[in-house]
Amino acid sequence: MSLPTLLTFVAYLIALMLIGSFAYRATGDLEDYLLGGRRLGVVVTALSAGASDMSGWLLLGLPGAIYVTGLGEAWIAVGLLIGAFLNWRYVAKPLRIYTMMRSQSLTLPDFLERRFLDTSKVLRVISALIILLFFTFYTASGLVAGAKLFSTAFDLSYYSALWIGAIVIVGYTSVGGFLAVSWTDVLQGLMMLFALLVVPVIVVNELGGLSPSLTIIDNLSPAYLDPFSDMTLLGTVSLLAWGLGYFGQPHILARFMAISDANKMGQATLIGMSWMFVTLVSSVAVGLVGLAYFSQFHVSEMSVANSEKVFIILTQLVFNPWLAGALLAAILAAVMSTIDSQLLVSSSCLTQDFYRSFLRPEATEQEMLWTGRLMVLAIAMIAIFIASDPQSQVLSLVSYAWGGLGAGFGPVILLSLYWRRMTRNGAVAGMVTGALTVIVWKQLSGGVFELYELFPGFVLGSAAIVVCSLFDKDPQDDFVQLFDTTRPLYLYQ
Repeated sequence: MSLPTLLTFVAYLIALMLIGSFAYRATGDLEDYLLGGRRLGVVVTALSAGASDMSGWLLLGLPGAIYVTGLGEAWIAVGLLIGAFLNWRYVAKPLRIYTMMRSQSLTLPDFLERRFLDTSKVLRVISALIILLFFTFYTASGLVAGAKLFSTAFDLSYYSALWIGAIVIVGYTSVGGFLAVSWTDVLQGLMMLFALLVVPVIVVNELGGLSPSLTIIDNLSPAYLDPFSDMTLLGTVSLLAWGLGYFGQPHILARFMAISDANKMGQATLIGMSWMFVTLVSSVAVGLVGLAYFSQFHVSEMSVANSEKVFIILTQLVFNPWLAGALLAAILAAVMSTIDSQLLVSSSCLTQDFYRSFLRPEATEQEMLWTGRLMVLAIAMIAIFIASDPQSQVLSLVSYAWGGLGAGFGPVILLSLYWRRMTRNGAVAGMVTGALTVIVWKQLSGGVFELYELFPGFVLGSAAIVVCSLFDKDPQDDFVQLFDTTRPLYLYQ
């Protein structure tokens, strides 16, 4: 790596640590550490939700999938856009109102326990376990992406790169908490946007324009530009089903809970969805232009085996070292923006939902703060172990974690906000059924089991909630009264 690229990288990492130190000074109690004191502005909420969602797969996994199979993989982007919009529209404001005005909840397990007035703590434990299980894999996917970036850019071994990336992320996350994560997400989101806009434009220019670029791709195979080529009904449903995952992603839902004013959610939706649309379209474009560029100039280092490095290799070949450094830092930004959120949510589960609830109910705020920081380190170590296989594929790890969280929490969150007849036992049945379906379905193959596990998990989880709630005894009066007095605050808004 050239000196300019190295200096650009180092400057970015220093900026992250500075933001973490500023956030540390603004973090005084556990609510600050876990939700930023519920004082996020509109822009921070929107970009933080987007950046924490669109992890390294946006610059590595998705372009790589497009590079291998063509526009057929773009159905993932369509499903995500639909799911994200519905999540902003029907979950964001209701969840913010319910968790703040009615229950003062800091985590999703907090919310579920207080929503169903569950004194047994069963809901808290099960939901926290689901978060910890799947977020560990999710965090591992980000560490894999970061390690691939560092190893390629700095000519390091995979394992050295893995540890360097982990140390930086754990450093600013454990120190600055939610504010550090959210503020860095804004920087990272803007960097991702810039990188994804610049790379396709410059590469197309190198190829002589849009028309010649499309001709090159079409000459390779017309199927690359046909979104319906080789697509079966099962395959299309699987890709679109990614959108269902949004309703159950704790790191995204935490942004909704943290906005300063629920009535500004509409502005945040506009900003967040605009950012998401542009970055997804640009990510698809990176995969396509990479296909054209590498075939035209016979780039030997590109192959199907390392397809997830399309963006990395393009930047190194096409751009001057200073700009290449900034663009490669954008990949690191994409990776970090998701890992830090996942580490923080996982830490909150261990700290708030286990440590305080079962071990130290009398723990002081300072004790809880430092416990949360130690939990970030503990979870990161487990994720590093999972990510230690250099053959790990980012998209595969992300799909499993995304599916487990989406099926485990999505139906429960949606129905808890809109169905008064839902019971505590129904919520338990829905979470367990959804999560177990994903785990079991993932191990099977052939026929219907080629369907993305999120879809059957979401459907069966929803069915379990409805059936168990209807066969359960009616909810108690104070439970129903809490729901009835809260729902009008967000219904039809």
